[in-house]
Amino acid sequence: MRQTFDETTDRSFGPRHVPLIRQAMARQGLDGFLVPHEDEHQNEYLPAANDRLAWATGFTGSAGAAVILKDKAAVFVDGRYTLQVRDQVDAGLFEIRDLVDGGVPAYLEAAAGRGQRIGYDPRLHSPDALAHLKAAAARAGAELTPVNDNPLDQAWGQARPAQPTAPVVPQPLAFSGEDSAAKRARVGQAIVHRGADATVLTAPSSIAWLFNVRGGDVIRSPLPIGQAILAKDGTARLFLDPAKITQDLPAWLGNQVTLEAPGDLPGALADLKGQKVVVDPALSSAWYFKALEDAGATVIRADDPCALPRACKNPVEIEGTRQAHIRDGAALTRFLHWLATEGQINPPDEIEAVSKLEAFREATGALKDLSFDTIAGAASNGAIVHYRPITRLNKRAEAGSLLLVDSGAQYLDGTTDVTRTVAIGEPSPEMRERFTLVLKGHLALAAIRFPAGTTGSAIDVLARHALWMHGLDYDHGTGHGVGSYLGVHEGPQRIAKAPNAVALKPGMILSNEPGYYKEGGYGIRIENLQVVTAAAPIPGGERPMLGFETLTLAPIDRRLVARDLLSACERVQLDAYHARVREIVGPLLEPEIRRWLADATAPI
Repeated sequence: MRQTFDETTDRSFGPRHVPLIRQAMARQGLDGFLVPHEDEHQNEYLPAANDRLAWATGFTGSAGAAVILKDKAAVFVDGRYTLQVRDQVDAGLFEIRDLVDGGVPAYLEAAAGRGQRIGYDPRLHSPDALAHLKAAAARAGAELTPVNDNPLDQAWGQARPAQPTAPVVPQPLAFSGEDSAAKRARVGQAIVHRGADATVLTAPSSIAWLFNVRGGDVIRSPLPIGQAILAKDGTARLFLDPAKITQDLPAWLGNQVTLEAPGDLPGALADLKGQKVVVDPALSSAWYFKALEDAGATVIRADDPCALPRACKNPVEIEGTRQAHIRDGAALTRFLHWLATEGQINPPDEIEAVSKLEAFREATGALKDLSFDTIAGAASNGAIVHYRPITRLNKRAEAGSLLLVDSGAQYLDGTTDVTRTVAIGEPSPEMRERFTLVLKGHLALAAIRFPAGTTGSAIDVLARHALWMHGLDYDHGTGHGVGSYLGVHEGPQRIAKAPNAVALKPGMILSNEPGYYKEGGYGIRIENLQVVTAAAPIPGGERPMLGFETLTLAPIDRRLVARDLLSACERVQLDAYHARVREIVGPLLEPEIRRWLADATAPI
């Protein structure tokens, strides 16, 4: 469970491993090979056995890709990882390029040679992404070729870690709120509505939700790796490594669910001959589409039918999440008290802060895991949006600086994700101004009421308005979905500038996390989780409006608030939030910390 601070990869990975990959490519007559970050299940966080990009290049970020040609290679990352990739990857071996601006297709078009055969593993690429890649290769006169035996895996050989076999265990009804049979019947009706006979599920989060099970195959997320075929009548075939099947699991799943080994999956797909099958092209790889088409099935490209019902939490899940946030809020408040007292006298370094916060969460006795590796950025490191402290980059907080801590926890009853920015010593007037502009956006997004059908992209501007009016902005989304003891990043809902067609619905949990980042100086982010509430009338209004209930309960550093920049309504809103924190979290704290909390949450 403990977060590690020393990378398992280094700059020597490329020089050691790329020649082995090229040898394996040559044995298959390939002139190049595509290495995505994604694994067979499109996981964000990967089991060690599936972290192919890290093994090939040394880069350990959660998004990226590489192209290895006979005489050149490139690694691709987005803006979150521009510093990390240069620290981890040998720039003499890999050209470092932008994943978003042109990305792999632009590189293939420019670097691939006419007549070259560039391999790809069809289990690792979505069909839509492959279409763009194939078109780019064709423009260069090259050809993308599917491989049955991944040359990277061949090069990795016996040194490759074993696939995880964490036990798959029931998630009790006391936490899930709806039994699997009811869920399968509900999703079965969605399959019928789409004119299909069955769906193939490959996303671990959908399998965990649908069958009310949890696992441990994916770091920081209680997910089992497997696949499932769900028929429209609610019966299912679930494919799990037999080593994961616990004694109680078959009885828990019931007679309508057949447990089978992963090796049985190709035959099961062949059994769908003549049927119409829903497959999500964003979550399932091209291999499934070809296997179904070769079997004579009709593939219906559509969203994973579990995604939307999973996102709309039921009352039991929502109450569980409330309780998780209360417990987590007490742990976080103890940490913030430590920063406000001992941390001001002897400011911690980033690793000390991370370890201290995890210790407070472990002391609850309920912590199952972190929900992601804690981000703790002191001073200029706080301006790196997805910075994660490691030993060689570790920085100590200093007087007159800011410490940004973005963290979360996994509990049986819920998943948390919270960011607080804390002043070490006396903050500058600029820090207080920028913090307050971020706070104004955070408060606006927490208070908004909106009609049914509203998407996250329609309300994103609320979080940015105050910053925009001062010529400022931030280059990340404002809100992501969060699971119920599942992934900390969950779709299909989100709040961002980018267009999103998914309407916000009651029960969806999203983050509210505007920020500001001064390169070379400091970072600011304020993040709470909030759940969409059912539509309710507004006095004098004509339409019921949805809204948000804030779930996260922890004080916001009042020393960073420029009171005069807040309107009277915003001051009332902040005071009301802090009153909730005192009322709900305060009774769980020791007397000394409770007294500190009373001062830290006093009216602004």
